[in-house]
Amino acid sequence: MVRKEYVAEEVQKMMYNQEFVRNIAIVAHVDHGKTTLSDSLVARAGLINKELAGQQRVLDFDEIEQARGITIKAAYISLGFQYRGKDYLVNLIDTPGHVDFGGHVTRAMRAVDGIVLVIDAVEGIMPQTETVLRQALKEKAKPTVFINKIDRLINELKLTPEQMQERLVKIINGVNKLITEYGPSDMKESWMIKVDKGNVAFGSAYNKWAISFSVMQARKITFKDIYKYCAKEDHKSLVEMAPVDEVILEMAVTHLPTPLQAQPYRVPVIWKGDVESPAAKEMARCDPKGKVVIVVFGVAADPRAGEIGIGRVFSGTVKKGTEVLIHSKKRREKVQQVSIYMGPDRVIVDEIPAGNIAAVVGLHDLYVGETLSEDDGIDPFEQIKHYSEPVLTKSIEAKSTKDLVKLAEVLRDVAKEDPTIKVEINQETGEHLISGMGELHLEIVEDKLKRDNKLEVTTSRPIVVYKETIAAGAGPVEGKSPNKHTKFKVIVEPVEAGVMAKMVEGEIPDGKPKGKALLEPLVEGGMEREEARNVKDVFNRNVLIDATKGVQYMNEVMELLIEGFEQACKQGPLAKEKVTGVKVKIVDAEIHEDPVHRGPAQIIPAIRRPIYAAMLIADDVLLEPKQNFTIQAPAIYMNEIIKQVQGRRGQVSDIQQNETGEVVTVLAKMPVAETFGLANDFRSVTQGRAIWYPEFAGYERIPPDLQNKIVPEIRARKGEKKEIPTPADFLD
Repeated sequence: MVRKEYVAEEVQKMMYNQEFVRNIAIVAHVDHGKTTLSDSLVARAGLINKELAGQQRVLDFDEIEQARGITIKAAYISLGFQYRGKDYLVNLIDTPGHVDFGGHVTRAMRAVDGIVLVIDAVEGIMPQTETVLRQALKEKAKPTVFINKIDRLINELKLTPEQMQERLVKIINGVNKLITEYGPSDMKESWMIKVDKGNVAFGSAYNKWAISFSVMQARKITFKDIYKYCAKEDHKSLVEMAPVDEVILEMAVTHLPTPLQAQPYRVPVIWKGDVESPAAKEMARCDPKGKVVIVVFGVAADPRAGEIGIGRVFSGTVKKGTEVLIHSKKRREKVQQVSIYMGPDRVIVDEIPAGNIAAVVGLHDLYVGETLSEDDGIDPFEQIKHYSEPVLTKSIEAKSTKDLVKLAEVLRDVAKEDPTIKVEINQETGEHLISGMGELHLEIVEDKLKRDNKLEVTTSRPIVVYKETIAAGAGPVEGKSPNKHTKFKVIVEPVEAGVMAKMVEGEIPDGKPKGKALLEPLVEGGMEREEARNVKDVFNRNVLIDATKGVQYMNEVMELLIEGFEQACKQGPLAKEKVTGVKVKIVDAEIHEDPVHRGPAQIIPAIRRPIYAAMLIADDVLLEPKQNFTIQAPAIYMNEIIKQVQGRRGQVSDIQQNETGEVVTVLAKMPVAETFGLANDFRSVTQGRAIWYPEFAGYERIPPDLQNKIVPEIRARKGEKKEIPTPADFLD
């Protein structure tokens, strides 16, 4: 007998039985059916009507999500289930599939121990499928797979049972290839997806049925039976035999780990503190009696309760009155309220023990990735690393001066809720600049300002986010302080490719190195050991090295040198864009003995100006963001699509055809600057029959002739002289 409903009190009791708790995320490429599947699980717990599951999209609680038919934010829900006579608690996160909102997926991985990866049987493994699986494997979240929309293979593509099985095997092999490539070395074999293992299910989330190996054996159903029912479009019989909620639940409960199993191997990956410390042992044990440690992976604004931090409790039991250290602020505050999410409703509970997901109220100025702990002495968790980077910027201004303060506050909240949105104030013009992953990402922010906050704003057209770097080395170049009493000689060089890769992966984080923590990663990346020992700062993937020997007062001015270096990295000399991939070595210095002559006004220009001059000598170049595109359309439109790509400075890397040869998939790479208006052009040349998916592909050097045209435009937009400065402009 399946119980229909679990109230909050029952859910809270279930939290203490950690063997029956599962923290899982449903992840997929856009439109592969995650939210539809989540609906059936929510209906199973009695929170919505089963008949409405798949249409209600209960976890898309945002009005914009309902209107646009896509998931934008990760949604959290604690669900009680009964399975084989036992009560299970599944803390479920439904995540977005659209590339612009990939940051929400990355953050969800910090909170969960396992995933259900949903793959469309017709489309197969798409770019975002690969990205979300890679993110899960990086955070040691164990995968299971649900291959969705099986009925489309039969009713639309008219595949035979044998062809259908071939298609499914191809998808499973593709997933296993990714696990082999990106999975943790000690778990690759045990995490492989195999039909007879039962960690893969097939079905139709929309029609609410699914099968897995164990269900086929228990119910005596074969693939031919599935084929027969689907061909007749008799989904009702399939639902009676194998409802999707039961099959997915059984797969999650059987194959995904409990917090007790997962935390011993997950904590060392996402937390780099002392493994022998009491805190490490309490987290490994998932000890509800230990000291509270929480990692915030979501921040929400509630008009009544204020800021809500949504986090995974790794040890201890959080309750009203628990006093925690907010690590980034170095400030202690008391929790005013703890609650759980049951769909759109936040339900207040007494306390939440380790191994569960908690919503805490009463703490101020939280950010995603924040560590909260009762013990002041523990190290914070690793920063959450996002694969994509903001590639477009818009300026945004309040129409009315009375809304200026409110706009600043709302934008601050938006940036807290979604750290992949970057908000800056242009000091010269006073306008706010918001940067995001794409046009849709920025549109959603605009919608939020107008709809949720009733703000009348004007925005500029999106502007591409460029970066500056150097193509060669240069120096030593000498810079003098304005009073000529202090001198620094610097050399600039491109950061080693291996070091850059480790920065992108998050293995070498921004900031001043703590002890010898960065020494080995830097050496492994190709930096000489002597240089690596003397790294003083890493900022925006640039490195400052003190290569001086026995210079007096160097330690006393180091903080100011770091500040000058960071200022130079925030705005390069070429186009005042952010600098990346530059190694700055201070090789010699003469520093005035009188502290009066070595304040910020003297030291900062003395280091910033020679860095600029050296970068210009070293051939300062502009980098532009690029995106990989997967474009699908009927084969007759292939030439038109290729023309569109090539007309936008794009390169086609591959063209694939489906079994019938009727549909082509074009893989291409294009500069973001050339993608404005792309949607209209693709629709027009394919009569609206093309679908495409972009994915961030990193930054690449812009062609020199184009750089000569773009740099003056950027400089003029920023109120600078159009002429590019020369090294002499920065040297006295």
